Amino acid sequence: MGSIKAPFVVFGYGSLIFKPPPHVQSQTSGFLKGYVRRFAQESHDHRGTPKNPGRVVTLIHKEDWDRFSRSDAFPDEDIVWGIAYTIDPEYEAEVRDYLGNIMDQDGYTMETLHVYTIENGIERIAIQDAFCYVGRPDNPSFIGSEPLEDLAQRIWASEYLYRLAESVRQLAPASYDSYLFALEERLRELDKTASDDH
Repeated sequence: MGSIKAPFVVFGYGSLIFKPPPHVQSQTSGFLKGYVRRFAQESHDHRGTPKNPGRVVTLIHKEDWDRFSRSDAFPDEDIVWGIAYTIDPEYEAEVRDYLGNIMDQDGYTMETLHVYTIENGIERIAIQDAFCYVGRPDNPSFIGSEPLEDLAQRIWASEYLYRLAESVRQLAPASYDSYLFALEERLRELDKTASDDH
């Protein structure tokens, strides 16, 4: 008797929250342990150019971030919420190619991780071994921590951050991602200043 192949489940913590991959059979909201979400990766293609790279959000192991960026003023209590998408097995290869074409270009690494949820006040694993693209400090596009003001100026014209912050609020209204929401607040201040100047 043959073994049953585990479904292909991918965890989205950035734009995949509001722009799911194709051929999704089901989705599960959840959070991760031991990671932080940061705009710490350059994008030379879909959010910038080789001469003027943009920034994209990436998932980073918390212990790597602590070693790399001791100046991060955001609390350890921040929680990375996202969505785990179960892909129709008939289209797994197509979706892997689709995601690989997007994520592999700027140094992301695919890992497996557990996705957690809270039911009746009790934390439990919702999805075991979901696939996820993670930024590691040794990849060439990883830039690490930037002062929030500099980062806000770089990504100001992008709707990406606003859509991500709103999506995270909808996923987990009780959760708080102080880094993401502080960056959003700074962009709104820049918007207000620009509109006051006109």
